[in-house]
Amino acid sequence: MDFVDRVTDEGSADFVPIPERIATFDNDGNLWAEQPVYFQLFFAVDRVKAMAADHSEWATEEPFASVLAGDLQGVLANGEKALVELIMATHTGLSSEEFAHTVKIWTENARHPETGRLYTEMVYQPMLELLDYLRANDFKTFIVSGGGIEFMRPWTEAVYGIPPEQVVGSSVKTEYALVDGEPAILRLPEINFIDDKAGKPVGINQHIGRRPIFASGNSDGDFQMLEYTTAGRGARFGLLLHHTDAEREWAYDRDSHIGRLDRGLDEADERGWVVIDMAEDWNTIWPELDD
Repeated sequence: MDFVDRVTDEGSADFVPIPERIATFDNDGNLWAEQPVYFQLFFAVDRVKAMAADHSEWATEEPFASVLAGDLQGVLANGEKALVELIMATHTGLSSEEFAHTVKIWTENARHPETGRLYTEMVYQPMLELLDYLRANDFKTFIVSGGGIEFMRPWTEAVYGIPPEQVVGSSVKTEYALVDGEPAILRLPEINFIDDKAGKPVGINQHIGRRPIFASGNSDGDFQMLEYTTAGRGARFGLLLHHTDAEREWAYDRDSHIGRLDRGLDEADERGWVVIDMAEDWNTIWPELDD
């Protein structure tokens, strides 16, 4: 609040004009949960099951066989190459509109295997309040995530108040084509851009065109985004969410395969970044649900 007061007070030496009040937020593990695996992987798993009837070869091919057997650890054991295979098989071959519709239906119906909540109900109430607070002070809020840009865009406006044009993420290649005489953007089975680690400042530059003055993340995958943001001139704010609450959520950091936070913990103090201790600092984790 002190930071916001300083950058919004026209009489302050730290005043920042409204067009330059850019705030970026990682999504997985920062705005919504990410355990036991990234939620986009759950989407890919459900897509494999839905598409399996048309792919008899998947019964014996990895990582598809492990997915169909319900062996999520087996999927993860096959490494990054296997995850890319899943994404290519389940996220491409559609138009962008068809893919967005598929994602929207999934987010409206699929539930987390441990909490039973819709995935879009596993967003962090304090972060929703932070987004609202910044926007009330004329900040423009963006998502900058390693997740798929077209996986997030169908639902971020309804859930976070962040419209699709303010979402930056990883992407597959696309092309323009006429399908049955109708113009369409087709999703191709080839990686276009990975918006993670050093890719995040690049994505910010490509999509936003302004260096943020506020950046929030939860893992070392966000390190370069916070570094880039807080290295700029004038008042800057870096925020890290540390998952310390094994009772209400999950506790993980240095040794986690998902959302690993190691270097960030070591260097946060010297860089002036604020670290949220979820167990100590948050009275509430999830939004309240209607009965």
